[in-house]
Amino acid sequence: MRTTPELLAAVAAAAVPGVAPVATGPSPDDAADFRSCVVQDSEGRRWRVRSPLNTEASMRLETEHLVLQAFTPSVRSRLPFHLPTVAGSVAQDGLRTFVYSHLPGHTLSLREFQRQNEHPEPPVHTPSPSATPRAPLAVQLGRSLGCLHSLPRALVMDADLPAYSAEQCRKRMLHDLDQAATTGLIPGDLLRRWEEALEDTTLWQFSTRVVHGDLHEDNITVDHGSLASFTGWSDLHVGDPAVDFSWLVGMSDPAFADTVLEAYSVAAVQPPDRHLLRRAHLKAEFALAEWLVRGVDRGITSMVDNAQRMLTTLAADVRASASPSPGVAGPPPASTASAAASGADRAGDSDVDSVDRTDSDGRALDGDSAPDGHPSDDGLSPDHHSGEGGSSTGGSSAASGSVTPTS
Repeated sequence: MRTTPELLAAVAAAAVPGVAPVATGPSPDDAADFRSCVVQDSEGRRWRVRSPLNTEASMRLETEHLVLQAFTPSVRSRLPFHLPTVAGSVAQDGLRTFVYSHLPGHTLSLREFQRQNEHPEPPVHTPSPSATPRAPLAVQLGRSLGCLHSLPRALVMDADLPAYSAEQCRKRMLHDLDQAATTGLIPGDLLRRWEEALEDTTLWQFSTRVVHGDLHEDNITVDHGSLASFTGWSDLHVGDPAVDFSWLVGMSDPAFADTVLEAYSVAAVQPPDRHLLRRAHLKAEFALAEWLVRGVDRGITSMVDNAQRMLTTLAADVRASASPSPGVAGPPPASTASAAASGADRAGDSDVDSVDRTDSDGRALDGDSAPDGHPSDDGLSPDHHSGEGGSSTGGSSAASGSVTPTS
């Protein structure tokens, strides 16, 4: 009962002196763990209220409060986006509901992210002719991630938050894979596919960074074409930077993630490792298994059934594409291969150099070299899981965002 919008508005009034609620609105969140809303008060101010549904979720909010305190004013000034501020909280039945100052902008779907990247909303105020043109949304996102991942590790470690080495990241995921396998509900070919990627130690040679840990479109606000804020900070840690890229796998346009990575490479103190997007693909696929395990642990049949359907679709897509590993495209269709061979024969009749280029292109298409991947997952409610442009993980139907886990 206490999680209705009206009662959340009452919590806001109790938690923040001077707040007199007059209206409420929706606020995207993980429905399995939280009830959230936006409250508008009599002075036109807006507040976000997050109420946990269980002890684990309450602990996550307590952790987020600790994280936000670690972001001192000097640290916040170094970031090109806003962070929420806790305005107050109320404890009830052992669970604590938090009220945050509302941030500008609104969340976008993956499709809207892509649309506004190409056709951004105009700014509220017309910029002066001498102002630097606003960068596309994908560039803004890459720059923001680069700045976040360049923060000193001490910020996390001084707050007594988790810090993992690259090898620890790999072993933690192996442990989660073992746990998922014990359910007996995951297709065997997917388990083998993920295990092979985890045993390929070349993928796991990277420098750990400060990462958000739960980044996805519901934790990003955009204000008239400008990236405004990152929210949902309960999973901040030092770990694999690929975690913050995995949600981008759901984008239907591969160029979006390519642009994000390019801008990230310029903004970050250290350049990304060459396998970052392949690990992001792996994490995006594996998020479905994590969702299933979560449903099994909680005894929520609808979550388990939803996850099983998406895993079955993913397995079928992987087989259809012949993708050998997450983030790696399968061989081209026979007709494409024949056309390439025919083109090489014709080129050989006139120009040896063009034969070499054609052969090289053919090898690039046959899966021997890993193309860039395009991440996406929120780690909790994986409602977008696809491969490279909807193909390198085996197609877009398991990951295009058209299926949303329900609980």
